Amino acid sequence: MNSDSIVVRRAPGLSGPMLVVLACFLLVLSSVAWAKTITDIDGNRVEIPDRPQRIVLGESRMLYTLALLEPGDPFQHIVAWPHDLKKYDSQTWNSFARHFPQMLKIPSLGAGGPNAINPEQILALKPDVVILPSLARYDDADLRLVTMLKAAHIPVVKIDLRVHLLKNTRRSVEIFGEVLNQQARAEAFNRFYQQHMQVIHDRLASYQGAKPSVLLQLHLGRRNECCVTAINGSLGELLNAAGGDNIANKTQHGVFGRLSEESVIAAQPQYYFATGFGDNASQGLLKLGPDVAPETVLSSFRQLTAQQNGLRELSALKNGHSAVIWMNFYLSPWHIAATEFMAKTLYPQLFADLEPEKTLQQIFRDFLPIPYSGTYFINIPPASNK
Repeated sequence: MNSDSIVVRRAPGLSGPMLVVLACFLLVLSSVAWAKTITDIDGNRVEIPDRPQRIVLGESRMLYTLALLEPGDPFQHIVAWPHDLKKYDSQTWNSFARHFPQMLKIPSLGAGGPNAINPEQILALKPDVVILPSLARYDDADLRLVTMLKAAHIPVVKIDLRVHLLKNTRRSVEIFGEVLNQQARAEAFNRFYQQHMQVIHDRLASYQGAKPSVLLQLHLGRRNECCVTAINGSLGELLNAAGGDNIANKTQHGVFGRLSEESVIAAQPQYYFATGFGDNASQGLLKLGPDVAPETVLSSFRQLTAQQNGLRELSALKNGHSAVIWMNFYLSPWHIAATEFMAKTLYPQLFADLEPEKTLQQIFRDFLPIPYSGTYFINIPPASNK
């Protein structure tokens, strides 16, 4: 039913004015049925169509979440997105494309993230709703995009799957579910998420020992220097949840920061975690992801860490206290498994029964339309550092 289909026929005993009132009442009912109000992650109340048919995503890596919630064809209502997924995670892009070739026909809003989107391009598409990510930092382009969309009366819904993960992941999944009318699937995933994260929280709450110190280096190989890291947000937040004592906490206070080679050597962290997302053909990047075998990950790690003087001086790289983690967990609710992996690596006895890879496999099996494969995290054996 919609407003164009409303027909009011004269009934016995109804006068002309009464018919007008009845018609207006039905129109109000129709508009209510075909619109709903959602409170987004920033607390904004946004009215959107009840069943939006034309959705623009501000990041294509939102597919990590979209695919959890939209069974069958997750692309059926997506009318445009940037190609950040293709740029930063070609392995997952290709995996979905093999199963859903129609996704390759979705118009691109550019190769980067939301700050590179041309607002006029979105306006021309006349979307029912635009879903944008909350960011650690905003620039003029981000503000211009939101301003122009709102001026054109295009609903903008914000979610946060990349900054404050512990606080906002479940609510963002819930918001996504509300937009897609997939509340039941969102609730099922959030229940799974909470069950797994609660185990980690509860055991650490009763733990009385010292926290192991950790260096978390983002994008190993991207720069031939040490070390870009995450502290109060992103993967740094997951490290905190896993019970790690992030060495950057002593001097850095933002979401991201940079540590000098000298400070890292002086700190001598007990554990070293590196992140990456390179595919098998990548040069100079840590290789991880659905197409990468464990032996390729190990070879890549050895080569890259040997090139950085600061890392070669760390005892954690010599005694088997090193591990690697897929970088794009910071944009995905799949990060449950990454948090389990960090917790088990740091506290092998406390979390001996956790099986992070099985957790990730279950996410793929129960919620995702593509099969599990590859390497998303792995501990580095001592022999590989000698």
